[in-house]
Amino acid sequence: MDQALLLVCNELPAQDLRLAALSGACHQCLYQFLAFIPPSNGSLRKPGTAAVMVDTQHPLTLLLNSSVGDRELCKIQYHFGEFGNYSLVVKTLSSSTKTVSCDLVINEGPINSYLPILFAFLVYMGILAILIVGHLFMKIDPVRNWVYKKLNPRETDRLINSELGSPNTTDSASSGPTPRLWGTASRQRLRSLDTFRGLSLIIMVFVNYGGGKYWFFKHESWNGLTVADLVFPWFVFIMGTSISLSLSSMLRWGSSKQKVLGKILWRSFLLIMLGIIVVNPNYCLGPLSWDNLRIPGVLQRLGFTYLVVAALELLFTRAGAETGTLEMPCLALQDILPYWPQWIFILMLEVIWLCLTFLLPVPGCPRGYLGPGGIGDFGNYPNCTGGAAGYIDRLLLGEKHIYQHPSSSVIYQTTMPYDPEGILGTINTIFMAFLGLQAGKIILFYKDQHKQIMSRFFIWSIVMGIISAILTKCSKEEGFIPINKNLWSISYVTTMSCFAFILLLLIYYLVDVKRLWSGAPFFYPGMNSILVYIGHEVFENYFPFKWKMQDSQSHAEHLTQNLTATTLWVIISYLLYRRRIFWKI
Repeated sequence: MDQALLLVCNELPAQDLRLAALSGACHQCLYQFLAFIPPSNGSLRKPGTAAVMVDTQHPLTLLLNSSVGDRELCKIQYHFGEFGNYSLVVKTLSSSTKTVSCDLVINEGPINSYLPILFAFLVYMGILAILIVGHLFMKIDPVRNWVYKKLNPRETDRLINSELGSPNTTDSASSGPTPRLWGTASRQRLRSLDTFRGLSLIIMVFVNYGGGKYWFFKHESWNGLTVADLVFPWFVFIMGTSISLSLSSMLRWGSSKQKVLGKILWRSFLLIMLGIIVVNPNYCLGPLSWDNLRIPGVLQRLGFTYLVVAALELLFTRAGAETGTLEMPCLALQDILPYWPQWIFILMLEVIWLCLTFLLPVPGCPRGYLGPGGIGDFGNYPNCTGGAAGYIDRLLLGEKHIYQHPSSSVIYQTTMPYDPEGILGTINTIFMAFLGLQAGKIILFYKDQHKQIMSRFFIWSIVMGIISAILTKCSKEEGFIPINKNLWSISYVTTMSCFAFILLLLIYYLVDVKRLWSGAPFFYPGMNSILVYIGHEVFENYFPFKWKMQDSQSHAEHLTQNLTATTLWVIISYLLYRRRIFWKI
């Protein structure tokens, strides 16, 4: 899988050849040796040959050098196809000029490894068409009445809105002094937030299960973005949005700040413990052992981020700010100015991140190094993976207690352990959640003013996009601070928040404003996000989420298995929703 066969034929007499390759995804990397090719046997007219396997995920640059003076004979750039069979013929065109030609010949054509994605897309579109037809049938009164009677959705919605402390679009008149914001209608949950959360979660489940073993459904090796790099920051973003709305709801309904703080501390503690004890360890390898227990992790970072952002919001929340009763010198900034201490705190965190990242001395590494180490940067800093971020984790946590197989280990051949959920990156995760918190404040301040909410989402997206363009110079590798999920660089956060604001705007418009879409099927896992995330991690290697494959080197089989497992979690979350089972922490 993701490989092709290359047969190198050397027709040059008395010249050994050295073949090396460089992946197009490896920035400033050293060429990697592939094979020696012996010279041809002149008397028998038999060329020297060597067969090698080449990568098909990214374009390759092949370099052929002669053993005589290490002279470069030819350099070829080519994107090989999966399971293809190729020949590289090296021969002399003219004996007088000794001109050498390198011809690449396709012996057997590659397969189209992306056809399974197209087939899966058509299958899901067919399912969607069936559901749309079913929705049209629901518009027929007798059919709709019979289904509503069986499913009793009013009771389901009542349970959700009364017990989950959810964000609301309306509230009772007694909960606030201003009828401008809080009407007398019944409470109703914002489905767009759960839809956004569920979309992020389902993509996360799919890529965690393997994503069909396609490279773009895996995390980027270092700088840049793939589909897998989008979902975690989006989940953090919508967590911040929910913090704003849920804390506002609890305080308006009379909960004391001490009681709310207790809930924040307890929830954070549970998330961190679930990550350390339940999700991270691989119990298939034996009992839990402190010797090699990974301390950082996804749930651990979510728990700590939730603690900081929720406590920050609780500490600096101001009575009357959300209802518009406070006098503001600038109405356009009424969702920002009342919370200036929060912004100062976040800016201080960012200054700390910048100082540690670019000024902290790291032994054996240049100051401010942001590279992957290994064979990157022409192999000058092989043990500097992650720069200051990696150094801090190894120093404070120990090499055995952080992630041992970072995404940079494949292409950049790094040997140092590095944790993408490490200590330093948590600072920017807090910033990501804080931007989500800002989205929640927009929803609160401009209650039912859909144009204002969407326009501010759009403005925030533009601002974050401009900052990203400046930091990255609109380049993958050459910016001041490249987009990097492993480092959780500031440009990564601004780029992901730019996308998040736009995505939330679209979902909010379709689901809560125009009501053209119910949010299904993503709404259901969004209502049980913790259960789905922990469940998919715990039961990852169990049937029916995984089974023995007929051909483990087939993208089609991997994609089928991963999509089946992901779909099962959507169905499970739907059944739990219908049975009114919601696991909250």
